[in-house]
Amino acid sequence: MPPAPTAPHLGPIGFWRAGGLLSPALAATVERLGYSTIWVGGSPDADLRGPESILDGTETATVATGIVNIWKAPAPEVAASFHRLEASHPGRFLLGIGVGHPEALGGVYRKPFAALQAYLDVLDAEGVPAQRRLISALGPRTLRLAAARSAGTHPYMTTPAHTRFAREIVGTGTIIAPEQRLVPETDPVAARATARRFLDRYLGLSNYRRTLEAHGFAAADLDNGATDAAVDALVPHGNPAVHAAAVRAHLDAGADHVCVQFLPQRDDPTPPLEALAQKLGLR
Repeated sequence: MPPAPTAPHLGPIGFWRAGGLLSPALAATVERLGYSTIWVGGSPDADLRGPESILDGTETATVATGIVNIWKAPAPEVAASFHRLEASHPGRFLLGIGVGHPEALGGVYRKPFAALQAYLDVLDAEGVPAQRRLISALGPRTLRLAAARSAGTHPYMTTPAHTRFAREIVGTGTIIAPEQRLVPETDPVAARATARRFLDRYLGLSNYRRTLEAHGFAAADLDNGATDAAVDALVPHGNPAVHAAAVRAHLDAGADHVCVQFLPQRDDPTPPLEALAQKLGLR
């Protein structure tokens, strides 16, 4: 009997970028800088052609989705795409899935936990190994599901306080791979303006608000554009030393891997990625 599939190697630091802004050429540059996992953000289509192009354009990096939305991408189609990617790039793809947000999905968003379980059932039936998928989990019930039925969890828009909470829930042996937002700007006024433009949407989503208020923030901290202190905690800004400290805070709190996202999203992330790679000794 062949050995059971294992989770791809994520390494300690990865790069997260919305799929529409992530090209194979950029991915190849990120790989050369020493980032071991490239996260295709947003809601990749069920055909997984975007992640496939990143796999084609790189050599050794793991490519992960962050995340495939279970309401938008039918599980049988995703499973077929997974097997196509596995055949052409064995061991390099990690399927991240999640339930998204009720504000974005309207009436489709019903009984999300049960829907997630049913989606996993289909992936099981279609032969997608549990160790080759992650679940975007925030609350304790979904974190436990991630530990039981996947390689781990990929939380988005969280802080080290949530990473510590997640580790307490899932225990050892389960991957925790949070995303961390960063602004490579030393002027606090300009940096906070960038951060607030990014946070404007997310602080209106109930899943994130509930999680943030459960892990260190009061409602007043997050209302009306959020306080400066909250903005700085959610989206650290400054030089590479500040960015490195934000990454290490997640690792110290129990993360196995941290994927960084530089803002503004449409700016060229290469210079800050190179500076951070040097600071963290990735090359």
